[in-house]
This record gives sequence, C-alpha cells and structure tokens, in this order.
Amino acid sequence: MGSPVNGRLTLMFRLAGDISRVRIPESRSPRRVNELWRHTCFEVFVMTGDGPAYREFNFSPSGEWAAYAFRGYRDAAERELDPVPEIRVRRMTDHVELDAGISGDDLGIGRATRMGLSAVVEDTSGELSYWALRHPPGKPDFHHADAFALQLVPGRMNFPIGPAAGGPR
Repeated sequence: MGSPVNGRLTLMFRLAGDISRVRIPESRSPRRVNELWRHTCFEVFVMTGDGPAYREFNFSPSGEWAAYAFRGYRDAAERELDPVPEIRVRRMTDHVELDAGISGDDLGIGRATRMGLSAVVEDTSGELSYWALRHPPGKPDFHHADAFALQLVPGRMNFPIGPAAGGPR
C-alpha cells in the first residue's frame, strides 16, 4: 500500500466490488476539508518511535484532503498540518483507486515508524462501514495504538484490509 521514495510516502488505496452500491464523492478542486470521514474516504495514521504523538491524513475520492497532528491518543496538537498531498483518483465500474503522495517532512519520519491504514465506506443508504489493517478490541477506533499495525519499511507493500462493524472511528 505504500513505499517511501525520495523522502515521500506514496499510498495506493483500492476499493473494489459493487461500486454502484457505494457513495463516492464527486470530484472537486483539491483543498483542505475537515470531517471527510463522514463519507467514503481513505486514511493513514503515522506514529514515529514509541509515540505517543502521531499524524492523521484523510484522502477523499473527491480530491479533497485533511491532515492533523496529535500529541497523544485523540489529543489534537494546537496547529493542524498543511502538507498539500498529491492525490490521483481513477474511477472504474468495479473499483475506485486513489493514490496519495505525502512529503516525508509532513510525516515526521526519522526512526521506526508504525502506520494504521484504513477506509470509511459509505453505502447508497448513507450507512458507514469501517475498514482497517487491524481494529482494536471492541468498536473500530482508527486512533487506537493497536490500529497502527504496519511497520514502515522500504519497498512496495500490499495488504488487504478487512471490515468491522460500525462505531466510533
């Protein structure tokens, strides 16, 4: 799903299946937008070292994005990140692909890094489902340390993500 190249992290998300049953946000001008998780979007959480600080990046198939810094579990830092990621979206009849590139400076990478990769999928009735490499026990919580399941290593990585019941992200 991602690879660090020349100080950048490039992520490729693919949502496959009966796309006609999924609400995919319409294309818009790239810009920062909060609360993208209320609709179909892809997310990456990045924690360097032992934490507890981490960063969150949200990417919408609309081309919109958001980025946040946290001092610890759901403890937002005073300023929000403004990385302006590169986003490319491909819409097909049976899948949607989204590539996102983030500068290494925006990630805070400098030592061992753990990541949580996730997606929020909205169906045509408006119901949300939460997908991740790993969910903590109980309801889905992408911010929980147990969700940071991937060690960042050089090279290409492809990991399928699985569903979880609805609940707080």
